[in-house]
Amino acid sequence: MSDRRITKFFAEFEPPEGMRAELLRAEIVLTVSPGLAHNAIVATVQDQIPRQDWRRLQTQRVAIPEEPSEPQPDLVVIERGAGPDDGRLMPAEVITLLVEVVSANSIHRDYSVKRSIYAAANVPGYLIIDPVMAQCVLLTEPTGTGEDADYRWRRITKFGDLTPLEPIGIELDTSEFATYEKVRPHRYP
Repeated sequence: MSDRRITKFFAEFEPPEGMRAELLRAEIVLTVSPGLAHNAIVATVQDQIPRQDWRRLQTQRVAIPEEPSEPQPDLVVIERGAGPDDGRLMPAEVITLLVEVVSANSIHRDYSVKRSIYAAANVPGYLIIDPVMAQCVLLTEPTGTGEDADYRWRRITKFGDLTPLEPIGIELDTSEFATYEKVRPHRYP
């Protein structure tokens, strides 16, 4: 199936109840709805981003130019007044920061596939919040194209430490972030 056909199919696709669907490099990925720890982290991050300066959109699909992808990050941050007020996709070029909270089955996607997609889309900041490893990974300075795209700069902070988010000019308090029990550590950042 061509990229155009899969993108059209995905635009009309309704995932089963309790599931979330993303299009990642022409592959439809279904995941179960996140758990309480995950949702609490997203809410805590959202609460710390000043609403008067930023739009903080949960589970908003993102339009990625030149890519058969429509990821659905946990949080999309754009300047207040930027981007469309309606529609199903937020254009990547207006996004300042994307946030993903790792789950046990999203580790590779969040650290590798989405990292490359977001860098290729030239999104200035990508924050990976990892309750498995109790750390935040901020990636900035995107470079490259396609699957070879990546971020030049990486900062890792442990849960409990303040995490500077330079793209939006705040320090994130991570002291309330929960960790996942019974999930094996992994090799990423």
